[in-house]
Amino acid sequence: MAKTRTFRSCIWILLFITWRESLLCNGLEVLPPKDISVFDPGRLGFLEITWSTARSSINMTKCSVMYHLEYYNTYRDRWDAVRTVARSYSAQFNLMEDIKVRVYTLLNGPCTNNTMIKSKTYTEMIQKPPGTGIQDTGVQDLNCLFYNMEHMLCEWKRSKKTPATSQHHLYFWHKNLEHAVECPKYIMSGGVRSGCNLTENPLPLFKDINFCVNGTSHEGDLRPTCITVQMQNHVKAAATQNLHLQAGPDKQLELHWEDPVGKVPGHCLEWEVEQSQEGADGTISLRQITTKDTKLTIAPSPDTGTNCFRVRSEMIKYCADEGIWSDWSPQACYPVLNKMFTTPEPGQVLVPVAIAIAIVSLLVLSLCVWLAVRMRISSGEKKLFSLLSALFSRNHAHREACEGKETCPHTVI
Repeated sequence: MAKTRTFRSCIWILLFITWRESLLCNGLEVLPPKDISVFDPGRLGFLEITWSTARSSINMTKCSVMYHLEYYNTYRDRWDAVRTVARSYSAQFNLMEDIKVRVYTLLNGPCTNNTMIKSKTYTEMIQKPPGTGIQDTGVQDLNCLFYNMEHMLCEWKRSKKTPATSQHHLYFWHKNLEHAVECPKYIMSGGVRSGCNLTENPLPLFKDINFCVNGTSHEGDLRPTCITVQMQNHVKAAATQNLHLQAGPDKQLELHWEDPVGKVPGHCLEWEVEQSQEGADGTISLRQITTKDTKLTIAPSPDTGTNCFRVRSEMIKYCADEGIWSDWSPQACYPVLNKMFTTPEPGQVLVPVAIAIAIVSLLVLSLCVWLAVRMRISSGEKKLFSLLSALFSRNHAHREACEGKETCPHTVI
C-alpha cells in the first residue's frame, strides 16, 4: 500500500512540473533566423552560408540560442543537418544544381525551463545555378582519373556548339589551398585544350577536390562545368602483365599473378578473373570469378579443350567508395596455344595496322624512286652508245676509201 502511494506521488509531481513548464513557455514564440545568404569565396563550390538572429531571440535573457541548419546534398541526394551556435557555416555544393538551405532557431535554458524549443517555422533560400555563358557551350564528359596513384589526368570533350576560337581553362581547389589554382600543364589535342595533367601537383586523398572548366571566346564566355571528386574514388590501377598458369599433379589448373607495378596497395585491390573455355564442339564459354587473392585453383571440365584466363583489378570498398576497373591483362592459356591470341582492347589493333601501312608505303615509294633513276640512267647509256657506234662506222668507211692512195684526209673522231 505504501509503495502505491509513493508511485502516485511521483506521478503527481511529474504532472505538476509539466504543467508549470507549459505555463512558463506558453506564449513564448521562437522566431526563425533571417537574412540567409550563400556566397562563393572562390572555392568552386565550397560555399559559405550566413544568417542573422531574429530580434525577439536577441532580447531573450537567460537563454542560449542555437541554430539547426539543413542543406540539400545533391551528391548523396539527401538533406544533411548540423547544429551550431555560430551564424555561419561552410558546406560543399554542386554549382550545377539548385542550392537549397533552411535554418531553424533553437532556445534552451532557464527561460524555457531547460527545455529545448525549436521554432515552428524555418527560413529557406533556394538559389538557382548561374546561367552565365553561351548556352550549350559547357564541356562534356569532364572526368578525372588517378592512374596507378602516380599520374593525375583530367580530360573533357568540347561541345559541338563551342566556338572555334574559344579557349578552355581548368581551375581546382581543396581545403589545403587558400584559393583556386589554374591547371599547370594542359593536354593539347588538335590545337585545342582537351585536358589537364596534374601529376606534378600532388592532390590529397579523402578530401573533396573541386574542378571547374570554363572558357572564353570572341562571341562571349563559355558556360562553366564543375565536378567534385575524392582521389581515392578515381584510382585506375595498371594492368597486370605477368600471368602464370600451370597444371598441378591432380590436373587442376593453378593460376597466379603479380600486383600491378605502381603505388596502389595490394591489399586495396580485388580481382576479376575471366575464364574462357573451349568445349568439345568448339564453342567458347565465358566465366567470371571475383577474388581478393592473387592466385586461383580451378578444376577444368573433362570435356573441355583449351582454357584461357585474363585478370583485371579495382579498389575495394575498404579503401574507396567507388572503384574503376583496370585494363585486362594479357591472356594465359593451357595447353599453350601455338599462336597466342589475346582479346584486344579498343584501339590496340589500330597501332600495328598503322605501322604496317607506313612500312609498306615507304617500301613502295623507295621502289618507285629506284626505278625512275634506273630508267634515266639506262636512257642516257643508250643515247651515248648510238652516237659512238655511228662515229666508228663513219671512220671505218673513210679508211676503206683511202686504202691504196698516197694521201688521205685526217679523220677526227
